[in-house]
Amino acid sequence: MTLWGGRFSGKLDETAWALNTSLPVDQRMAIQDVDGSLAWAGALHTAGILSDDEHVRISSGLSAIKQEFLKGEFTFAPADEDIHTAVERRLTELIGAPAQKLHTGRSRNDQVATDFRLWMLATLPAIQDVIASLQSVLVAQAEKSDDALMPGYTHLQRAQPVLLAHWWLSHFWPLQRDRERLEDLIKRVSSLPLGSGALAGTPVPVDREALAEALGFLQAAPNSLDAVSDRDFAAEFLFCTTLCAVHLSKLSEQIVLYTSAEFGFFELSDAYSTGSSLMPQKKNPDVFELTRAKAGTLLGLLTGLMATLKGLPSTYDKDLQEDKAPVFNAADTLLLMLPVLSGALQTITPRIKRMRAAIDSFMMATDLADYLVGKGIPFRETHALAGKAVRLALEKEMGLDGLSLEDYKSLHPAFEADVYQALDPLESVKRRAALGGTAPAAVQIQIQQAKNTLKGE
Repeated sequence: MTLWGGRFSGKLDETAWALNTSLPVDQRMAIQDVDGSLAWAGALHTAGILSDDEHVRISSGLSAIKQEFLKGEFTFAPADEDIHTAVERRLTELIGAPAQKLHTGRSRNDQVATDFRLWMLATLPAIQDVIASLQSVLVAQAEKSDDALMPGYTHLQRAQPVLLAHWWLSHFWPLQRDRERLEDLIKRVSSLPLGSGALAGTPVPVDREALAEALGFLQAAPNSLDAVSDRDFAAEFLFCTTLCAVHLSKLSEQIVLYTSAEFGFFELSDAYSTGSSLMPQKKNPDVFELTRAKAGTLLGLLTGLMATLKGLPSTYDKDLQEDKAPVFNAADTLLLMLPVLSGALQTITPRIKRMRAAIDSFMMATDLADYLVGKGIPFRETHALAGKAVRLALEKEMGLDGLSLEDYKSLHPAFEADVYQALDPLESVKRRAALGGTAPAAVQIQIQQAKNTLKGE
């Protein structure tokens, strides 16, 4: 059974059929297709197209089909071209002739666009939830970290000491932006195409605003030409999920580095590590490496859809059949990755002593400059003096804390015995107490901010 064969005298070539059919992909929207058809049947009934009896029979048949899908009992037929064909074919089997009226005033163009948007509206909260779960893990790790110190890096070079808690939270806020982007996307997804027909609108006097409300949309799409062709929401979804994956990749890259023997800042749980088939000593961070790789996969999905949309000439073109697979793939990838990352990070063990040992006195060179600023010397001059202290310490093959007071005074008489307090890592961290800084007091405020954010406050 096809929905379009009347003007054809011959059958579609088998290989062309295999290329044309979308059922392997769009059957995923089965529930949405039935829900959309139930709402459309109601609209047709209100418009006087369906009698009371026809409406009851169609609604009962569609409800039975929905149960078959929910129970995994629906059987697809070889001739089902897509999910719309499958549902209408099955409805005809169940109720007979009244099923033939269901598609009155409707096209697969507005039908599939509606199904796709319904699917996305149902999926967005699930993705937001798993992102929030990972955020909760990051907050919990930050709370457990107390005043533990670790090196902070720029250019992958040791820079300044920071609280481990501050580092954990640095990955919380990008994920929060990801959740906010997905939340903001909802209002653009929630525009109902149904009732737009193939492109020009429907001749049936349906109340599209009531139809939108029945299906949970915020509005009915205002232009039928745009409604059937608009896939901005799909592209935006892929951008949002790709950027989230990029954030996860950044986190994963740091974990890969920090679990290496060269850093040794974290120890992975056995439950989230793998070994080598050749080298018995290996404990590999495969979960995080795969997360890095899948960020590239999602970027490819986004690029692919954008290339497909780039030059389409009219309202609906068959090219748009390629819109759903990348979106489904991206959603599946995030829904798989995020819970695994939550588990891996929840069970990871920070090696606090190893982190602290990686902090050397050179990382307080800026504090040395700030110390002299406190003596009334301009920062640009103190920056140069601190640099000279670094060079002197390197020449003497020692740290800044190894230089004698006489060494410091040889650079500038403003140096006094209290200079060594400026080289204490914990004191360095405590001095950065401005909002958003790494001082313990500032981080406690940040933790509370993060908790309030997760509560929606």
